[in-house]
Amino acid sequence: NPFGFILFARNIDTPDQVRALCDDMRAAVGREAPILIDQEGGRVQRLRAPLWREWLPPLDHVARAGAGGGAGAGAGAERAMFLRYRLIADELRALGIDTDCAPMADLAGDATHPFLRNRCYGSDAETVARLSRAVADGLMAGGVLPVLKHIPGHGRATQDSHYDLPHVAAPAADLDTTDFAAFRMLNDLPMGMTAHLVYDALDDRPATLSEPVMRLIRDSIGFDGLIMTDDISMKALSGDLGDLARGSLAAGCDVVLLCNAALAERRAVAEAAGEMTELAQARAEAALAARTAPEPLDISAAEDELFRLMGGEVYGG
Repeated sequence: NPFGFILFARNIDTPDQVRALCDDMRAAVGREAPILIDQEGGRVQRLRAPLWREWLPPLDHVARAGAGGGAGAGAGAERAMFLRYRLIADELRALGIDTDCAPMADLAGDATHPFLRNRCYGSDAETVARLSRAVADGLMAGGVLPVLKHIPGHGRATQDSHYDLPHVAAPAADLDTTDFAAFRMLNDLPMGMTAHLVYDALDDRPATLSEPVMRLIRDSIGFDGLIMTDDISMKALSGDLGDLARGSLAAGCDVVLLCNAALAERRAVAEAAGEMTELAQARAEAALAARTAPEPLDISAAEDELFRLMGGEVYGG
């Protein structure tokens, strides 16, 4: 009886197939369980052309809207990001998907690993927070819940956490005024996803398994929404998946995200996780209560406005 489900490209065929799959998953648990997807645009999008829009990488999208990805990002970039994710929300809701793993409030730096860099929105906390807010607003206007990631900040990672465990050596004071600051400005969003990396100044364990880091997220950053782990099958974490599930919940995560595993391993993780705590359940209910019906959308007008803001180039290829 999982809290929710997440879809990947391997689960996507036709619109009718995705709608039927979403219906079947919700019927299996007897409730309107959240169904998640990573639809950022650029390299990370599970719905692709020709059936769905093909988006530019987010950092390119911001730059084309005249922001340049830096401190000068203005209202045009915010509006362009709002419209982008409002259109994404429209595509998701039409399939029965009601949760998108975005915005991504990680700060892009010169040394940010390529797996992450052009998925970011900018290089300073204020710009990233403003554009992330536009992303979240666009999704929620379309009836789709946002998942803030990768809390408390993945931008300083110089390794890909899908394959390695990154370490961040920056002092805690520097992190607090940069990477963590972006998330602090977004601490009212309903759900967040952890980062699989070690902040050497805070703990020697990955953030997902670190009680000190989870306390910082709750107390210093002030995030009281539902916190899910990033996929615990990523190579940044090592060890038995059941032990990782127990460890992340003991550290302070509310739910465990498992995306790649054999059925026996999935069963073991479900058993290890058990039922959600009362506090996690309350956070989950508060997040799901934020789901609303989509606001009216004139798709042609939204696309025309986005075309103008982007100087003519909106979609990737």
